Amino acid sequence: MLSAREIIDIYISFFEKQGHKRISNSPLVPENDPTTLFTSSGMQPLVPYLLGEPHPAGTRLVDVQNCFRAVDIEEVGDNRHTTFFRMLGNWSLGDYFKNEEIPWLWEFLTQELKLPKDKLYVTVFKGYSSIEFDQTSEILWKEIFEKEGLEPKIFTDETNWWSRSGPPDKMPAGEPGGPDTEVYYRFDDVEHGKDCKGDNPTTCVCGKFLEIANSVFMQYQKQDDGSFKELPKANVDFGGGLERQLAAVENKSDIFQTSLFRPIITAIEKETGKKYEENKKEMRIIADHFGASVYLISAGVKPSKNEQGYILRRLLRRGIDNLKLLNGQDVKAIVESIIDNRKDTDPEIETNFEEILNTILQEQQNYKKTIGEAEKILGKPANDNGVKEISALEAFKMYSTHGLSPTQIKNLGYQFGEQEFAKLMEEHAQLSRSGAAQKFAGGLADHSEQTIRGHTATHLMHQALRDMFGTSLHQSGSNITAERVRFDFNFDRSLTPEEIAKLENTVNGKIKENLPVYFQIMPLQAAKDLGAIGLFDEKYQDNVKIYFIGQEGDYYSIEFCGGPHVAFTSEVKSFKIIKQENIGRGLRRLYAKIG
Repeated sequence: MLSAREIIDIYISFFEKQGHKRISNSPLVPENDPTTLFTSSGMQPLVPYLLGEPHPAGTRLVDVQNCFRAVDIEEVGDNRHTTFFRMLGNWSLGDYFKNEEIPWLWEFLTQELKLPKDKLYVTVFKGYSSIEFDQTSEILWKEIFEKEGLEPKIFTDETNWWSRSGPPDKMPAGEPGGPDTEVYYRFDDVEHGKDCKGDNPTTCVCGKFLEIANSVFMQYQKQDDGSFKELPKANVDFGGGLERQLAAVENKSDIFQTSLFRPIITAIEKETGKKYEENKKEMRIIADHFGASVYLISAGVKPSKNEQGYILRRLLRRGIDNLKLLNGQDVKAIVESIIDNRKDTDPEIETNFEEILNTILQEQQNYKKTIGEAEKILGKPANDNGVKEISALEAFKMYSTHGLSPTQIKNLGYQFGEQEFAKLMEEHAQLSRSGAAQKFAGGLADHSEQTIRGHTATHLMHQALRDMFGTSLHQSGSNITAERVRFDFNFDRSLTPEEIAKLENTVNGKIKENLPVYFQIMPLQAAKDLGAIGLFDEKYQDNVKIYFIGQEGDYYSIEFCGGPHVAFTSEVKSFKIIKQENIGRGLRRLYAKIG
């Protein structure tokens, strides 16, 4: 039986044989792009290249990307949802297309992973309004099934479509998108529910089918009049969840019973003295949430009230709640089992073991303190029936402000209107999802003219600051929207009014010089020799993309960057600092208006 490590190795090797270049796993917390809290898909770090920017590694890429999806936190507890997962990905940037991708996908699943062919079902794009049914994909799949002597198990669905904004009618003008084809694995140990309509993955809701592969064919661009035209160069964007492929390989309809999770579940059973079969939901939450927390802490996240830290705190406290429900207390053995089981695919978590464990134990202590403080705040005496009643709003405030889950509040002996509380939580969740979508659409995923100008402005600002304060100064983050530019850098004091004026004058001077802006793809060592600004670590490939500002031989800025940028600095138009902040840990934040 193949292990998770072996599936990764087989996948990478298979696509390297097809001419793909392996690219490294991007950080789980995106660098220099706080517009999105986490890397949530294999596609996310590659958005600039899918939209036309040349990639240093070429036009055929393959990777395995660690991902985290905060929106799935409340979904965890069933047999397949996890917040953290590894996504296998292969990419064609205007190179091959459906004729190559679909046969390769079938070969990988059936010959490399040796999945039973009769258990694989396929969906293709049904068509949507003015966009035609994906007949090409259907024909290719029919040829494959017929060649194998199998009845074609191909189903059409209008949801087989991908764009950043969702279905075609939700896409703004200029946005690219395209149909996708998905492969599902059928588990025979799951019975169809009463609402299922036979062996059809598009209508089955019982968990009998598990999506294990998805190839997106990005071939259209929406026009101002709402119509779609073919892109000059169409891309392939494949994603396959490692955890789900392992479930198919092991024929386990419950992901938490696969070799990736079973040792963790066993550690939870030992700590709690309870059986998984009788406590599935709680143990799944514990395994997933502590597992995801291990990766987030290893990536440098600390529990806090804001952004990534808030998500980590939610994970840990929800995990602690469910562990306590099962009468468990000691998290050390559970954390040890997670790290021991995942270190072969992610060795850095073993290196960071002490930091991970200490962070979790400290948050456990903080949570106990929070519970005590919450009891003092609520302070409601029991009524004549011995019940301590609070309003749904009070309960919600304990959840949103102090991180106490509804379960924990009830465990403290309080009762509240659960339906009204659930409504408040759903409204909160909708706002969170909206914010997450907005964050994902921001930064480099937003290719509007104004944000492109802002990106070039950060390069000018970065170089000006280094000229003013020395080359030990470096960028630690950026956030670019159509309204303003936000730039973070290491510095231990406020800039004086005179220094701000000098920074503005320098950047505006370079804008007026109308310097050319362009990129070159070159060997990593050549970029280092040129003095290009960047963090020289394992995330860089043999060849890198370098953006130059200025004339050859008299460059003002040389910096590692995926792009995109303006062609000449005059397109930035103007630059003015509007605010500065201290963000702690020796870091400063500047806000600027451009244009």
